[in-house]
Amino acid sequence: MSFLKAEWRKLAMFNYVIDPKILEPYVPPGTELDAFEGKCYVSLVGFMFQNTKLLGIKVPFHINFEEVNLRFYVRRREGAHWKRGVVFIKELVPKPAITFVANTIYKEHYETVRMGHQWDKNVSVLDVSYFWRKGGKRHFMQVVCESNSMPMIAGSEEQFIAEHYWGYSKGPKGTTVEYEVKHPSWEIYPVQSFNVDVDFEQNYGSRFALMNSLEPTSVLLAEGSEISVENKRVIE
Repeated sequence: MSFLKAEWRKLAMFNYVIDPKILEPYVPPGTELDAFEGKCYVSLVGFMFQNTKLLGIKVPFHINFEEVNLRFYVRRREGAHWKRGVVFIKELVPKPAITFVANTIYKEHYETVRMGHQWDKNVSVLDVSYFWRKGGKRHFMQVVCESNSMPMIAGSEEQFIAEHYWGYSKGPKGTTVEYEVKHPSWEIYPVQSFNVDVDFEQNYGSRFALMNSLEPTSVLLAEGSEISVENKRVIE
C-alpha cells in the first residue's frame, strides 16, 4: 500500500537559477546536483493537496490543504540508470499533523503556518495564488495564465522542473532517505503574468537571502494529477 495518495492541483512553480555552492550543504549523501543546460535551479512551488489519504485513510480536517515549498534538483545513480529527484529546503503547510508525520517518518522539513489560496477562472484566464503568514508578514505568489492547458514539450525546462519522480532527504548517521512519487506527465498553462512577494530569508534562512533580489528565470503553472508517495527506504 502507498504511504500517501492524493491529488496535487494547480502547481505554481517559480524557478530561479542559483549558485550551486549555496545548495551543496543540503545535498543528501549518494546524490548530486542535477542541472538543466548547465544551470542549477531552485523552485518555489505552491499547490493544493486534495482528497488526501494516509495509508488509505482520510484523516478528518487533513484532506484538502495548501502547501508551499522551496526545493532543488538532484540525481542518484543506480546501476546503469539515473534517478532524478528533489530535495526540499522547507515545506509549509497549515496542518500540524502533516508536519509531524512528514518530519518524523520521511525526515523532511515541514513547518505549520497559516495559509490560504485563491483560484479564479473564466473563459480566457486562470488566476491562481497562494499566500501565508510568517514572521508577521504576508507572503504571496500569484500566476495568471490562459485558461486552456497543453502538454509539456519533451526536453524543455518545464519538463525538467516538473518531472523529477523521487524525493531525497538526509537521514541519521550519514544515511539518505529515498521515496518515489508516482504521477503521470502534467499539462501546463501558458503564463501571461505573475507576482511574487516572499521574504526568502525569513522563510528559508540566511543562505537564501540573496533570492530576495532575484527575479524568477521562469514561471509555470501545472494542472497536476492524482499522485502517490511510496514507502521510504534508507540508503546507507
